[in-house]
Amino acid sequence: MVKRCTSVTSRKPETSQVATGYFAATVKNVPEESLLRSNTSSSSNSHARFAGWWAVAAAFVVAVFGWGVGFYGPPVYLEVVRHSRGWSIPLVSGAVTLHFLVGLAIIPNLPYLYRRFGLSVVTTAAALLMAAGVSGWALAQSPWQLYAAALLTGIGWSGLGAVAVNAIVAPWFNTKRPLALGVAFNGGSVGGVIFSPLWVFLIGEIGFVTAAIAVGTVLVAIIGALAVSILHQSPEKLGQAPDGILPLMEPAHANPKRVDRPAVELALSRDRSFLTLCIGMTLALFAQTGVVAHLVSVLSPVLGGQGAGLAAGASGIAAVVGRLVVGWRASGSSNWRAIASFSLLAQAIGCVVLVLAHGSSSTLLILGVVLFGLGVGNAISVPPVIANLEFRGSQAPRAVALIVAISQGAYAIAPAVFGVFRQIWSDQIIFIVATVIQFVAIAAYLLGHQRKYQAQP
Repeated sequence: MVKRCTSVTSRKPETSQVATGYFAATVKNVPEESLLRSNTSSSSNSHARFAGWWAVAAAFVVAVFGWGVGFYGPPVYLEVVRHSRGWSIPLVSGAVTLHFLVGLAIIPNLPYLYRRFGLSVVTTAAALLMAAGVSGWALAQSPWQLYAAALLTGIGWSGLGAVAVNAIVAPWFNTKRPLALGVAFNGGSVGGVIFSPLWVFLIGEIGFVTAAIAVGTVLVAIIGALAVSILHQSPEKLGQAPDGILPLMEPAHANPKRVDRPAVELALSRDRSFLTLCIGMTLALFAQTGVVAHLVSVLSPVLGGQGAGLAAGASGIAAVVGRLVVGWRASGSSNWRAIASFSLLAQAIGCVVLVLAHGSSSTLLILGVVLFGLGVGNAISVPPVIANLEFRGSQAPRAVALIVAISQGAYAIAPAVFGVFRQIWSDQIIFIVATVIQFVAIAAYLLGHQRKYQAQP
């Protein structure tokens, strides 16, 4: 039997791995010639029809709407509701805070919901709740209605954010996972480019209520179509393997599972890599969310409403550029913690420029927004990449869900905290506070271990 495998190997050197990998099948007396022929054909078809990049495209679109409506939308909603209803900044900022705080309860349970109901069902439900919530923001006539709407959009944002993007992409890739995640997360930045000015334009032209209904309808239609066509698929259902590469069969006695996973998973709360990654992401997003939530409002007196929306869009373009630079230069072997730190440094410099603008120089304001934007995308997308590289197998999605949930629970209060700072001191104080926090986040990233494991599905 061993001689038969050896003869196949010597006859076709290029198929040696295939012959070896099919040891378990040969012991069942399957003719190796027909086995190799069928494997070559299936491997070729699997590679030609690999659906992983369609999953990346779907995750990209989900991110466009998730960030465009759920992340870049609330700052615009805040400004419109504050002016139209005459409510105070802290009151409306509190609704934005609730919008983000909801994720603390929802996000850690998303992996369970995906297993229980399926990724496509959960993502579609999130789109429906997001659409209903945005309409609620526009229709709210009293604070309790506003907060009820924020609850709905918060649930929707949780199901269309970073964990959803990671869940869509990760099963399809191992070695190419950092690249695939980087491409998919770029949808978040594109969402900022599109929706920041689009919200301002639509609200100005057709009103908040009509704009909310229109955007919500498109959101549900597109996410629903993706759920039916792509999100319900998986490599297992299509008979494919991560990265489009046909895996070698293991010997019958092999056990591919790591027996130490449960013990390691329980130690996450004491793991230095996890703790520093979580602290770094949490602080970075706290500062970023606080600034983004008030950016349109701070820029409007100098640039005007439309100009402030365009400036926020420029921040989104800068975020795309920042991600593209990282995707072009970085790989799985790169120091992703250093990448996260440099992105935060760009944001800190941008905040310093915004302070120097002192709310009067349009040139410095735009320059500061662009510098700040260079790190916006990477602050969100790089930590999940680090988690996928530094944690094994089933630890990776669990670590991603935890860091996203914890960071979102913390940065949820950023709009309200920064709103209080504005109320007590001035608009510039939020940029000063953000700069300090960003440098602390840099320290947290650099204090962590940069360990690397081969990504697992």
